[in-house]
Amino acid sequence: MKVLMLNGSPNRYGCTYAALSEVGRTLMENRIDYQIFQIGAASVRDCIGCGRCTGTGCVFTDDRVNDFIAEAREADGFVFGTPVYFAHPTGRILSFLDRAFYSGGEAFAFKPAAAVASARRAGTSASLDVMAKYFGPYRMVTVGSTYWNEVHGLTPEDVMRDEEGMQTMRNLGRNMAWIMKCIDMGRNVGFRPPGMERGSRTDFTGPHITQTEQDDRLPDSGQGGTACSHISD
Repeated sequence: MKVLMLNGSPNRYGCTYAALSEVGRTLMENRIDYQIFQIGAASVRDCIGCGRCTGTGCVFTDDRVNDFIAEAREADGFVFGTPVYFAHPTGRILSFLDRAFYSGGEAFAFKPAAAVASARRAGTSASLDVMAKYFGPYRMVTVGSTYWNEVHGLTPEDVMRDEEGMQTMRNLGRNMAWIMKCIDMGRNVGFRPPGMERGSRTDFTGPHITQTEQDDRLPDSGQGGTACSHISD
C-alpha cells in the first residue's frame, strides 16, 4: 500500500516538505510506502469550467495535473500539504486540486485523506478547513491526529524544532496507516464501498410566476410600498 502526498509549496524542500517527510517516515515504520509529488514553481492553470475533461483527466496538459491523477489511481491514501499564504492555502494548490478532483475525482473516491498546513504563525486552521472541502464529495475518509495537522516555523529547521507539530505529524502517519490497513482488511473479506444515489437536484424555483404576481404576494409595509427586506434575493 502507498500514500501519495502532494507538496503544494513552490519550494521543493521547504517547511511543507519537512512536515510531509515526518509523516512519511512514520508510514514507512508501519510498512506503508509513500511518495511526495511536487507541484513545483511552474505555472498552474485554473479550472475554467470548460467541461472538456478527458478519460485521463484535464484537457489541458501543460502542467502536472494529469500526472498526479495517474499516480492517484494507484494510491491507497493521500496527504495534501500546503504552506499558508494570507491565512489560506497557496493559490497554486487550490487551482491544482480544483482540476484534479473535477476531472479525475474517482481516483480519490473512498480513500483516506488528510490535509497538512505549514505556517510561520497563523492561518493554519482556516487553511485546513479549505483543504478538507475536497474530501466530502468523493466519499473520502478524513484522517486526523492528536491536534490539527499543522506545523509552525519560518524554515525547515524551525519546523523540525516544533516538537508538538512533529508529534502531530507522526500520529497522523500512524492513524493513516491504521485506517488504510482496516480498509484493506475489510476489502479482503468482501466489504465493498456502498452504492451512491444519483440524479436528484433541488429546484428552488417552483412554478414560474411573474414579478407582478410576486409583488402582489408581499405584505404591505404600511408606507405605500412593499415590505421586502425579509425576501431572499
